[in-house]
Amino acid sequence: MFPDFPVEFNGLTQEAESTMQDFFIGRQPIFDRHMRVYAYELLYRHGFVDRAVITDFDAASSEVVVNALTELGLDRIVGTRKAFCNFTRAFLLKGSQVPFSTSQLVVEVLETVTAEPEVIEAIQRLARGGHLIALDDFVLDDGLEPLVELADIIKIDVLELSQDEVRSQVEKLRRIKKLKLLAEKVETNEDYMFCRRLGFDYFQGYFFSKPQVVSGRRLPPGRLAMLRLMTELQRPDIDLGKLEEIIETDVNLCVKLLRQINSSFYSLLSEVKSIRQAIIYLGLFHIRNWACIVAMGSVDDKPQELMTMALIRGKMCELLCTDDDAERKGMFFTVGLFSLLDSMFDSPMDEVLNNLPLAEEVKQALLLRQGPLGTALECVEDYEKARWSEVADSGYEKDLVRDAYIEAIAWAQAVMDSLEA
Repeated sequence: MFPDFPVEFNGLTQEAESTMQDFFIGRQPIFDRHMRVYAYELLYRHGFVDRAVITDFDAASSEVVVNALTELGLDRIVGTRKAFCNFTRAFLLKGSQVPFSTSQLVVEVLETVTAEPEVIEAIQRLARGGHLIALDDFVLDDGLEPLVELADIIKIDVLELSQDEVRSQVEKLRRIKKLKLLAEKVETNEDYMFCRRLGFDYFQGYFFSKPQVVSGRRLPPGRLAMLRLMTELQRPDIDLGKLEEIIETDVNLCVKLLRQINSSFYSLLSEVKSIRQAIIYLGLFHIRNWACIVAMGSVDDKPQELMTMALIRGKMCELLCTDDDAERKGMFFTVGLFSLLDSMFDSPMDEVLNNLPLAEEVKQALLLRQGPLGTALECVEDYEKARWSEVADSGYEKDLVRDAYIEAIAWAQAVMDSLEA
């Protein structure tokens, strides 16, 4: 389907392979006030521990978690961004052994940790070493002020508390110390705007990937043009000549697509100078999906992470396809890529799909998660949200799903980098 960005697992040692067996590891973006990704929280589950995040170092073995992340490479999961990792009391006390960059790893102290003298000393040691300290799911209570004094960032669960309770927590914390506030489990745009008005610095949740549907709203001209272009690109009877005509009619798309194909992403031996040459070289189905990627990448009023997520979903669905047929793999990719069109257009998915001449199997996967395509997409979405038990029950091998996710992250980042070049 698309070229594989090099994400090698074959080179791992036997010890590393053993370390990596039976675990899931994912990430959730944390945004700043400008909707740029500031960091990712790492989500973890060991195959024999029914916990969703890195909260059970004692049961899962801290050495297993740290070794897995070390062997895998933190940069493969978060790139150059910061990584928030949850620390239990026991792991805090041995935290001086954490082998990750102090400028990258944020120590996230669990809500179950109390302000005992040995805990305070351990946090102070990590802070002196250069780690930022975050307090997870924090609610200010008697005896917890010493933790606040050491914290750089405090996370408040806005789904668990009422708006009045959130406001009260913010006011109390600001009286103690000037620090950064992170609103987590922000699920709607209304929640995001409320927290933004309160002065929160960071935001975590899936509010950005849910459509802000407003009845009677018309698509802006740029978005309407994009939908029309994608409609033409997805016509089942499209041939080489028609695809070439569609792309060349849109000068901006044509230039961007040729620049993409000639970028280091492909490392071609000779320059591709025309759309026809690109189609012949890479294939009609391949170019059609690349054209859709370039078109979707032109959306500038949505967080860049939304496009990154669409690319990860597309590549991960493709990698979960067990069929060797390129067109079949392309259908899996399309389902993942298009699964966030409702958020990009701020319209219900059924309305968006009414305008796209997609195969019925693709539509049923996007609307109802039906069929093999729908099963793959549902597995990808479950992994994305760290619903580990559902991932385990998806019918896919655990190693396949985990490796597909890690490869898809690296691939998506390479695509985004090449689109911005």
